[in-house]
Amino acid sequence: MKKIIIFGATGNVGSYLTIYANSFFDKNEFEVIASGRRKTDVFSEYGIEYISVDISKEEDFKNLPTKDVYAIMLLAAQIPSYMDNYDARKYLDSIIIGGYNVLEYAKKVNADRILYTQTVFDVSLYPHDHILDPYDKPNFSYKGDHAVYVIAKNTMLELIEHYHEEYGLKKFIFRLPTIYGFSPYPYYFPNGIKTKRPLYQMIEKAEKGETIEIWGDGKYAKDMVHVYDFSQMLCKAVLVNRDSGFYNIGTGIPVTIEEQVKTIVDVFSPKDNPSKIVYRLDKESGGGFLMDITNAKEELGYVPKYSCRDLFEDYKKEMTIQRFAKLRLI
Repeated sequence: MKKIIIFGATGNVGSYLTIYANSFFDKNEFEVIASGRRKTDVFSEYGIEYISVDISKEEDFKNLPTKDVYAIMLLAAQIPSYMDNYDARKYLDSIIIGGYNVLEYAKKVNADRILYTQTVFDVSLYPHDHILDPYDKPNFSYKGDHAVYVIAKNTMLELIEHYHEEYGLKKFIFRLPTIYGFSPYPYYFPNGIKTKRPLYQMIEKAEKGETIEIWGDGKYAKDMVHVYDFSQMLCKAVLVNRDSGFYNIGTGIPVTIEEQVKTIVDVFSPKDNPSKIVYRLDKESGGGFLMDITNAKEELGYVPKYSCRDLFEDYKKEMTIQRFAKLRLI
């Protein structure tokens, strides 16, 4: 049976990818194996084997399978939004050293392919009215707390290219914008300060029927990608008969801030007390890109499923069942 190993399975995106992959693949042909640094039994209820591995430690790889490894999905990395005390070495250890260890493991077990998630911050200096092409060259700032993160990610792409050309390891790279999937832990750490994410603040206001502000005229648009659309693209890349590919994760459908907020109000506000929306023309909204996904559709057969409303309906469901509370809150 062909094994698919997901490194970073305990992360917010990785956990949803893992359960999606377990349902996506034919269990008579493929076995999904989850891996992350922490100890957990959260995947056992889905019948998924979990192996604890810190990818920055070469010795941990001895716990992994050595036969029939077909595909490796590498999501594991230190990311800026969860770094409460800036330490650039964590990027180097998790992304470059950890990534190198994964590539060496892939070579040792003769894996067919690796799937790797690249950051959209590598092209962050393009204007926000620019539709990102998968093959846009890096264009990022060498200043700020994201710089070493991006440099490490770009370095890993060079290492993957080496293993692709030297050892024939098939490579599939995915550039990620924000991936939307509910997390029981709603905080991040901009500039090292613990802050509730703006999206969760808006949802809480909507639930209470409180006024929600839209900064600007609300016409600013971006791509909003549900975690299961992201997962669909990666899973289809496991099956495709190609040697390589570089894809933007996206839907190709612009969602305005106005549509986003109105949908949040419609989904989460009490019907007898919906939140009022106030436009703050004195403020500027920012962040986000539109993604060209043409090659993902043509080469992988990718078809995004989740609209803005579908996305927030899924948030509401996950908020009720708290599927990954043991991963996020313990």
